Amino acid sequence: MRPINLTDYEALAKRRLTPLAWAFYSTGSDDEVTLRANVSAFARLRLRLHTLVDVSVSDLTTTLLKAPVSMPIGVAPTAGHCLAHPEGECATARAAGEAGTLMIAATEATRRLEDIAQAATGPLWFQLYVYRTRALAESLVRRAEEAGYRALVLTVDAPVWSRRERTLRCPDDWPADLPAANIADQSELDYPTSLTWRDLAWLRSLTALPLVLKGLLTAEDARLAVEHGVEAIAVSNHGGRQLDGAPAAIEALPEVAAAVEGRCEVYLDGGIRRGADVLKALALGARAVFVGRPVLYGLAVDGAEGARHILEILRDELALAMTLTGTPTLAAIGPNLVRPA
Repeated sequence: MRPINLTDYEALAKRRLTPLAWAFYSTGSDDEVTLRANVSAFARLRLRLHTLVDVSVSDLTTTLLKAPVSMPIGVAPTAGHCLAHPEGECATARAAGEAGTLMIAATEATRRLEDIAQAATGPLWFQLYVYRTRALAESLVRRAEEAGYRALVLTVDAPVWSRRERTLRCPDDWPADLPAANIADQSELDYPTSLTWRDLAWLRSLTALPLVLKGLLTAEDARLAVEHGVEAIAVSNHGGRQLDGAPAAIEALPEVAAAVEGRCEVYLDGGIRRGADVLKALALGARAVFVGRPVLYGLAVDGAEGARHILEILRDELALAMTLTGTPTLAAIGPNLVRPA
């Protein structure tokens, strides 16, 4: 029987992936408190429905930094897609395009960013890590711009790598034939760089691409981001893979959205497993959400078709939740739609 929800895909993917791939994709840091909270925090929110509203037509279309998309759901940056499927990120990019939405390709992709761009049929953004040598970052930014990526997503919550214990316990080693395809010197991966707000000027000097900061969880940082002129913020705790004990992304979203006051776009990633979760995030201030692990699980189960189906399931569930709450358009969604359990 074909999977009908994201939980079905996760169970199938666990059976099909190697122990290393499953550990790498599914693990969080330390005791995985934040990993679990990302999902469970959504369950503590209730939706308030409005009746006797004309919901005969549901419109999910929107724009993300001026790029038209069919729904407020995109593909978050994740590493190592070739662990799930031989075509890796190229298959994921095709899936996102076929679903009418946007993909963020990761620095640590297992396919070259140029190959991903060639395979894509929808808009692409590029996620950037800055490692030991800034020359590498400068090269990646130039390559992304030349390949047609439309925005730069700087991950800011990883000045050092956390301990992901399930991966450390895995007896398997990373396959030698699956390097980070965009990084010639693989030793760079061990040396993230601690950036400061001053470094945003350096990054701006490299490119005219819009800048998204990924990994903000506080109002204070959100205000600083706006002061530094970023075009968007992604509220994220790195999928529970960095600081264990950090708030769930959906818990941090309201204070970030309030601090921004509409001066830049706000997104969320982390814990999305149902279309109703997407609706809750939109109600609390996100313009869109980005989905990571579930897309990888779809890719593991059925390649590009599985990844596309994951996005379509979320789109259909979101449309249903919007209809049942009496909010047939994205503009109709507001904070009064959600309350704590």
